[in-house]
Amino acid sequence: MRSYSNNTLGKFFSNLKTALTGKETDFTSGSIRKAIFMLAIPMILEMMMESVFALVDIIYLSRVSVNAVATVGLTESVITLLYAVAIGLSMAATAVIARRVGEKNVKGAKETAVQAIVLGVIISIVVGVIGVLYPREILTMMGGEADLIEEGFGYTQILIGGNITIFLLFLINAIFRGAGDASIAMWALALSNGLNIILDPLFIFGWGPVPAYGVEGAAIATTIGRGVAVLFQVWILFYGWSRIKLQVSDWVLRGQVMWNLVKVSLGGIGQFLIGTSSWVILMRIMSEFGSEVLAGYTISIRVMMFTMMPSWGMSNAAATLVGQNLGAGQPERAEKSVWKTGKYNAFFMLTVSLIYLLFARYIIGWFSDDADVIKYGSLSLQVVAAGYIFYAYGMVVTQAFNGAGDTRTPTIINFFCFWVFQLPFAYLAAMVFHWGPVGVYLGITIAETLIAVIALLWFKKGNWKTVKV
Repeated sequence: MRSYSNNTLGKFFSNLKTALTGKETDFTSGSIRKAIFMLAIPMILEMMMESVFALVDIIYLSRVSVNAVATVGLTESVITLLYAVAIGLSMAATAVIARRVGEKNVKGAKETAVQAIVLGVIISIVVGVIGVLYPREILTMMGGEADLIEEGFGYTQILIGGNITIFLLFLINAIFRGAGDASIAMWALALSNGLNIILDPLFIFGWGPVPAYGVEGAAIATTIGRGVAVLFQVWILFYGWSRIKLQVSDWVLRGQVMWNLVKVSLGGIGQFLIGTSSWVILMRIMSEFGSEVLAGYTISIRVMMFTMMPSWGMSNAAATLVGQNLGAGQPERAEKSVWKTGKYNAFFMLTVSLIYLLFARYIIGWFSDDADVIKYGSLSLQVVAAGYIFYAYGMVVTQAFNGAGDTRTPTIINFFCFWVFQLPFAYLAAMVFHWGPVGVYLGITIAETLIAVIALLWFKKGNWKTVKV
């Protein structure tokens, strides 16, 4: 018995090492369970590091001033629109490159990678010029007061002006994920995060010859951290161990390939904008019930988002597996990969939901000792977590559609479930029928459950297997 346990443990650590080093590259044959593990582990770690990035800035800037933290919030609200484009284009890049890799068409994968990078550079330059020239106007448009604008416009100017680092970090990592090189994407984020953690206090508070830049220092640190990570990515693309290796001769504009990327990315952009706008409106409804309720809701959402990162990692793994296996002419293996990933995700989410249901008050109590904040925050956690097992399948299947290049289907589902159902339901339940915050919580749970059910039924039809990208 002990020998069996040692062998199992040894095999687990061996697979873990392989997943983190990225030595496993063929996901169109062999064990599906192993393929999910190899892709999901680095993707989970990548997602969790992405959430740490924003947290570090807030921790340091909260020691500077209230305006500094507010500046970050207003600037991030604007950059959310940029994220929508970057994420949409990234979804398209992952889907198309995964398909080419599955087809063993490395040349096509390289062509797609080049067009994605060129598109990203063009868009980021246009946005960057606006950020450099009009930072005060951007903060004014977002409702910033005069003293906040004067203290924080430099942060906005640097972060939006240097947005090319955001775009390329997203895009090149999407290229690596599509190729099955998830570990490289993870290490790029690890480098970016590590530098940001080191440089943040250096530039914010000053040290030796480096002056204290205050809130601007956070933007400088973040841009340098991301910029160095992008240089690392580019080095890997040209000289590293990625499946996609670029040469100078590959940098040729190909209109048809670029247009294909744009078409596929529109659905991804739509998905992100629909989801983001829904959360903003729900936040506005919650603000009607006072600061304690809003604070409790905000804390619960932050807690849930952090624990959802592993689920997003598994969902991204499903997207790569679907794309590569469709490219390899194995739609049944692609479908089987989705069901297996969904099952593993459901086990994880069920465990998390039980923890939330049992220990919600204790968890929210870590962040606040206000009785009302704990009351409404824990209630939010419990009601929303009640549907977690549905979310698990919904997230995986949605990403499976995206991985197949069918970004239109999840966009339609999101539109009806979020805009047509969730927002009217939440408003009516909370404000008209006087259910209060519970109406909003139920709106979230029911809408996410609806997304899962509709997505699963649509997925079973199998139309995604015939999408051409």
